[in-house]
Amino acid sequence: MAICMEVWGDYACFSRPEMKVERVSYDVMTPSAARGLVEAIYYHPGLRWRIDRIHVCSPIQFTNLRRNEVKAVANSRTAKTIMERGKGELYLDTTQEIQQRAALLLKNVHYVIEAHFEMTEDAAPGDNPGKFQDIVKRRLNRGQCFHQPYFGCREFPANFRNCSEIPPCPPELLGQRDLGWMLYDMDYSNPEDIQPRFFRGILNNGILDVPQWDSEEVRG
Repeated sequence: MAICMEVWGDYACFSRPEMKVERVSYDVMTPSAARGLVEAIYYHPGLRWRIDRIHVCSPIQFTNLRRNEVKAVANSRTAKTIMERGKGELYLDTTQEIQQRAALLLKNVHYVIEAHFEMTEDAAPGDNPGKFQDIVKRRLNRGQCFHQPYFGCREFPANFRNCSEIPPCPPELLGQRDLGWMLYDMDYSNPEDIQPRFFRGILNNGILDVPQWDSEEVRG
C-alpha cells in the first residue's frame, strides 16, 4: 500500500557519516531520513515502511552555519558506577562541555516522498493493509503526527501534507546528476551488530529512485 507525502522547510541537514567533526549534508534527503519523516506521522510495529522514490521540488542550495553543541555524551559505565555508589553527578554541564561547530546545511528544501509499507509478523489479527492505509491518509490530511517531523536534526522542523499533485522539477535539476554513495538505512537484523547500508544515488530529472532493500545495489 502506497502513500505520497509532501514535505518542506527552511533548513535541513542529512549528515554524511564520513565527516567526523563538522556536519556536512548530503545534496538530497536520504531514504533513512525519509523513513523517519513518514514514521513521525504513523508508526506501528505491524508495518514496515519502504521508501520508493524522493522527488526534489526545489533547487539544491547550501548555506553555512555555526552552532553550539555539547561535545560529550552520557556514559553508561559512569552512570552505573554512580548508581552503585549512591552519589555523583549524572548530568552534563553544558557550560563546561559546549563547543562551536560549523555545519554545511541545505536551505529552502521541498520534497515529495513516495513510500509503501509491508505487513510484519508483529501485526495483530485485526490489522490489515486497508486499515493502515486509511489511518495514514487521515493523519496526513489532518496534519496529525506522533512527534514533530524534522529534516535530519530536531532544530529543523518539517511541514507536511498529503500530496495530490507532484510539483514540477526545477529547471536546474533537469538531466542526470550522480550524487555518489549515500546512506540508505541502518541494518537492524542483528541487534548486536547494527551496520549502515549504502547505495549509489542518481538524480534523474529531480527524482531519486530508491532501490529495494534486498537488491544488489544496496551494499553494507
